[in-house]
Amino acid sequence: MKFRFLFALLAVLATAVLPTVLSTPALAQAQAQQEGPDYAQWNKVASRVEKVLAEGKASTAAFDTLRGELVDWRTRFLDAQNINSARIKTLRDQISALGDPPAEGETEPQEIAKRRAELTKQLNEAQAPSLKAVEAYSRADGLIREIDQIIRERQADQLLQLGPSPVNPVNWAAGLTAIRGTLVEVGNELSSNWENPNARATMRSALPVTLLFLALAALLTVRGRRWMEMLSVFLAQRGRGRGRTLFSGIASLGQIVVPTLGIVLLAGALKSSAMLGLRTERLAQILPILGFTIFTAGWLGGRVFAQLGVSRAILTLPPERRAEGRFNSWIIGLILALAMLAQEVSKVETYSAEAVAVLSFPILLLAGLMLSRMGQLLLAHSRADSAESPEERPYRNRVAAFFGRAAIGAGLIGPLLAAVGYAEAGDFFVYPSILTLALMGFLLLLQRFVTDIYAILMGRDVEDPENGGDLIPVLIGMMLVLLSMPVLALIWGARIADLTELWTRFTAGYSIGGTRISPTSFLTFVVVFTLGYALTRLVQGMLRSTVLPKTKIDPGGQTALISGVGYVGIFLAGVVSVTTAGIDLSSLAIVAGALSVGIGFGLQTIVQNFVSGIILLIERPVSQGDWIEVGGVMGIVKDISVRSTRIQTFDRTDVIVPNADLIAGQVTNWTRQNLTGRVILKVGVAYGSDTRKVEKILMEIGESHPLVMVNPAPLVVFQGFGADALEFELRVILRDINYGLSVRTELNHEIARRFAEEGIEIPFAQRDIWLRNPETLRERPAPQPPGPFLPRQSAEPQPEPLADLGGDADADGGDGPR
Repeated sequence: MKFRFLFALLAVLATAVLPTVLSTPALAQAQAQQEGPDYAQWNKVASRVEKVLAEGKASTAAFDTLRGELVDWRTRFLDAQNINSARIKTLRDQISALGDPPAEGETEPQEIAKRRAELTKQLNEAQAPSLKAVEAYSRADGLIREIDQIIRERQADQLLQLGPSPVNPVNWAAGLTAIRGTLVEVGNELSSNWENPNARATMRSALPVTLLFLALAALLTVRGRRWMEMLSVFLAQRGRGRGRTLFSGIASLGQIVVPTLGIVLLAGALKSSAMLGLRTERLAQILPILGFTIFTAGWLGGRVFAQLGVSRAILTLPPERRAEGRFNSWIIGLILALAMLAQEVSKVETYSAEAVAVLSFPILLLAGLMLSRMGQLLLAHSRADSAESPEERPYRNRVAAFFGRAAIGAGLIGPLLAAVGYAEAGDFFVYPSILTLALMGFLLLLQRFVTDIYAILMGRDVEDPENGGDLIPVLIGMMLVLLSMPVLALIWGARIADLTELWTRFTAGYSIGGTRISPTSFLTFVVVFTLGYALTRLVQGMLRSTVLPKTKIDPGGQTALISGVGYVGIFLAGVVSVTTAGIDLSSLAIVAGALSVGIGFGLQTIVQNFVSGIILLIERPVSQGDWIEVGGVMGIVKDISVRSTRIQTFDRTDVIVPNADLIAGQVTNWTRQNLTGRVILKVGVAYGSDTRKVEKILMEIGESHPLVMVNPAPLVVFQGFGADALEFELRVILRDINYGLSVRTELNHEIARRFAEEGIEIPFAQRDIWLRNPETLRERPAPQPPGPFLPRQSAEPQPEPLADLGGDADADGGDGPR
């Protein structure tokens, strides 16, 4: 049983997934509505299964057969639950149209009561088949669960079953006797067929075909793989074009196909010789599987541990460790083939438990050794990273280190358990671990293949080191990992029935608050919502580029209109998609109402900003491109979103302001209604200047500027008498306040020039300081007591002596007026 997952992989795709995916639920539902399940036959089947479960003596294969029959019945009952669904919906709508039934102690008109009774009776009759199907579905589902539980318990018991120890010398004789008996039986079959005249006559007649098959088999098996390897190297090193490495990888698949075809021809040659018996013919049938296993392991190791120059590196290893990895891959392939051969032979010959343990233990021991060596290579790859700490290493290398340690542990634990006598547990640790590493290597190759194809489509060289940073190949790689989960489950002992059961429950959907959500309804929701969202974006694009530019709506209004169309379109897309998918949200209304209270308290700020954003788009007190000031922030509005508004200050920095501040706070909009604005320039002149002349000059300067409006005219105001100057103000109204700073600068330049020409002085602040008794500042301070003596360090620089305070009063360190 330890290799059943190798034979079951193709069966999963053929018998489990594809029939479910390609099935037609509508056709099954129509057939169920026309015929309906045979409940009499179902009762007989269910009773028989219940009896078998009660006895508990059936084999696992028998339980699997019964389970398959139950699954078929359960599928019929699931389809039968939709019988009369349209009629039931119509009757329920009719009953709802009559209104709520009267409360206790109340009555309703006789005609309505009579009609309600008739409709209720019809509804009960229409629901009877579906209710019966629901009951039968529950019974079948329960029986399936019981069978699954029994099989899992048997698997666990078998895994922990203690058998004969292969290291016990007492059991060695059984193993040697078994293998000697098999060889003797094979020799007897060949000798018996050779002595049979009919068999020899058949062999002579088929000799040309047999020799041809043998020659082709020898050629393809011995030289075919070498030829394909040379072709792959040639394409990688001398090929032209961006995809030479990719084409080399595709050509390398011939290293599996060509020699395996040779093994198939060899098996055909052996069968055509007419010399095979029952045992040898059974062994000849599995030869292609054994050859495929060996060559696949060699090819996978050759690609994962490829030589530098032939393929790009997947693992960071030196050349000698790569060669070790390729050698280990071939040995692992041979070990797996030997294990499969030993398992098949033990089935044909019905070996004893002692013989099976003795014959399988050396193979398991070699497999554990090779698994540990592969784990060491993974650890060497993870340690080749130059990061100082494990946390700084890439996640991929940390995963490789984990699997490396797990492989070493499994390679040691498995043979030890088998040596004690837990053969099944030992096989469970070693062989699935080997296949898991093989699956990881295959996924890495697929990821590299997808990355190379994406690079070619993007017009880049496959060997470009930047190819690994694209998002789409990474997402595809994640999808590949998810799709490999069923294979990984089969490797670690899951049954095909377990996977099909999970798929059945997944496709049936899950009930949430009385509403059943299935993958079909979810997919319908996603498709309809995506189409609605795309249509909304298309309408927005048409409005932005074609319709609105031809109108007289200002840019801020156009942005508000486009945003409103987007919000309405997304809301309608959500409503239509939910309705189309058939999701009934009425049963979730109470739960949603309860959650909305908590969400309202937790997200009240976000909701407040959202509502404020809607108000901004409707009332438009602030539009895109306006010059505003809010909360001490002044700048140009660049974008208004649902939650916040982005303002670009005059320092070219972006400030994100919540929409609630624009609604609840005080906002100054300099350019909302028009672009006009006032600039005030304060000017001071010296005392003694002609104030009328100053007023005239300032008026001429204001009127002469081209951006200053004539009506209202500039205004000069004599503000008053300041501490240092006569204070004037020049107040002008500009046509475009956006040029306020440049106009202010030009007016100031012109004021400075005209005042200089007219001899008008612009004073600056002056202060005179008078000291009443400066002579006291020249007196020496009282002597201070000497401090503690410190020895002089000759190596340290010594400060210069201070100047005498009685000397120059302006000397550094002196006191006096400055």
